[in-house]
Amino acid sequence: MCGIAGIITHNADLLSVTRLKKMTGALAHRGPDGDGHWINANNTTGFGHRRLAIIDLAPTGAQPMHYGNRYTIIHNGEIYNYLEIRELLQQKGYQFFSQSDTEVIMAAYDHYKSDCLQYFDGMFAFAIWDQQEQTLFAARDRFGEKPFYYYFDGDQFVFASEMKALWAIGIEKQINEKMFFNYFTLGYTQNPANAEETFYTGINKLPARSFIRYHLPERRITRSLYWNIDVDFVDEAITDQKAIAQFTELFNQSVQRRLRSDVPVGTSLSGGLDSSCVLAAIKDIGAGKYKTFSAIFPGFKNDESGAINCTTAHFAVQNYTVQPNAGQLIGDLEKICYHQEEPFQSASVIAQYYVYELARQHQVTVLLDGQGADEILAGYHKYYHWYWQQLFRENKGTLHHELNTAHSLGIKESWGIKNKLAAAMPSYAGWYLRRQRTRQQLKAHDLSATFIKTYGESYYDIAHFDELNNVLYYNTFVNGLEELLRYADRNSMAHGTEVRLPFLNHELVKLLFSLPARFKIRDGYTKWLLRKSMEAKLPKGLSWRTDKIGFEPPQQQWMNDKRLQEYIHESKKILVKQGMLKARVLQKKIQPQEAHAADNYDWRYLVAAQLLR
Repeated sequence: MCGIAGIITHNADLLSVTRLKKMTGALAHRGPDGDGHWINANNTTGFGHRRLAIIDLAPTGAQPMHYGNRYTIIHNGEIYNYLEIRELLQQKGYQFFSQSDTEVIMAAYDHYKSDCLQYFDGMFAFAIWDQQEQTLFAARDRFGEKPFYYYFDGDQFVFASEMKALWAIGIEKQINEKMFFNYFTLGYTQNPANAEETFYTGINKLPARSFIRYHLPERRITRSLYWNIDVDFVDEAITDQKAIAQFTELFNQSVQRRLRSDVPVGTSLSGGLDSSCVLAAIKDIGAGKYKTFSAIFPGFKNDESGAINCTTAHFAVQNYTVQPNAGQLIGDLEKICYHQEEPFQSASVIAQYYVYELARQHQVTVLLDGQGADEILAGYHKYYHWYWQQLFRENKGTLHHELNTAHSLGIKESWGIKNKLAAAMPSYAGWYLRRQRTRQQLKAHDLSATFIKTYGESYYDIAHFDELNNVLYYNTFVNGLEELLRYADRNSMAHGTEVRLPFLNHELVKLLFSLPARFKIRDGYTKWLLRKSMEAKLPKGLSWRTDKIGFEPPQQQWMNDKRLQEYIHESKKILVKQGMLKARVLQKKIQPQEAHAADNYDWRYLVAAQLLR
């Protein structure tokens, strides 16, 4: 896990060690264990690297790393199955001089070229300079766990793990008002129609599961998608027993690979199903003693202290806790926004920041986490109505059963005439929702008329979802998951820690998308396959609880704090001065909202203002 940066140019004035050091200096938090810089002999390509030593702590694992008198690489992340790939390449005659996964990437690229990406189980963003071809090859992992930003003006191609490294060498920090418009009105932090767009004009994001080539002689960039899921293939004949067996095998393999480390490993534990399943798999593998880290909020209605204590007692693991509060939020918000670089939707990001800080304080550098399970296993309550609409078309008997069992479990998701119409006419429903939401955006009461008129382009997207799997695909690969992965990357890297996500193994995800919807939601329960597979390993009652709705701090309580309300008011002043909000907004009473509320407007104003200072 590291910070990477590079410059490729024919202009000698734009390439120097001094300039590279400015970039890596801005990324120092990502790699506290060392730095390295390299410029090629003909002075066209320069790489910079900040090292967080996780695998092969020796100097042989340092970067930039060279291979075969042809390739030079900088790499951020981990290839979890590097030992298996290394063995395969050794059988083909390749030799290795380190114990690192980075060297394996270069050998795999030499042998397979871009097809090497098909072999990697990992989270990564890397760049390889091919001196012979005068070409940069850069790639990002399948889900977007590791970041890669780039800027190209025809004279220089510049890239880095975070945008602040680009700003450090004079690239203009120009805000993208259209993205802010959609953040204010929808809470969007991505453009579903353009995965490259960021909150800053001129700076692009390499999309997940993609690679780019930059050919220096022709100054040409090409981008390609290297992996996808076939949502049309569904194995309707698979039995419960076979699905459980396949899921368990792949999940355990994923956890075992993600325990590979030369530094201490622990887990974050929210008290919910997903992180508890990760801990259960670790204990089932027999991987030894691991520390766990949690955020708790005594007295808050959604505090998970009880579930956390139950889980840690069941597995006999040591747990460390942190109790974030409004005062900490006020004191650290500017710093957290600096690390995040782009807006975030709720105070859940703040709580996560402190959990990763806690792990570092206890000398744990690597954390396994349960993120990703909700998107691939239909964990959010919003997925109920999509499944029910699918059943309305396909099997009304099963629909009746699912509605009854869900409501008997206390699930309060509505089901009425609007849902039935949407089920019968999904294309029309999508069109209607887009039109309705766009109109709402353009009538946003707080935004200035000039701001709306100039930048009011709606990014709202509601695709033609006729099956649950299509909705899960959208949230996993188009709009949803990558936002959460960005939060985790920036929060962990702010403290020089690494987060690994066992649910985001591509073979496991491919299996889940091949399964019928009944394996995700059944008998009123979301994530049915995960619950069924793990019920014997978890504390009694945890597998089938339905009251956990997500990692949630007492945001509404914090926003009632007078000091934070003053902070919000000052933030609104900044946005009024920027021409985004109407002046009369300053007379409106602040509306504290829970972390997952849809109309978290005052929270958005608070965060946005920090990024515009």
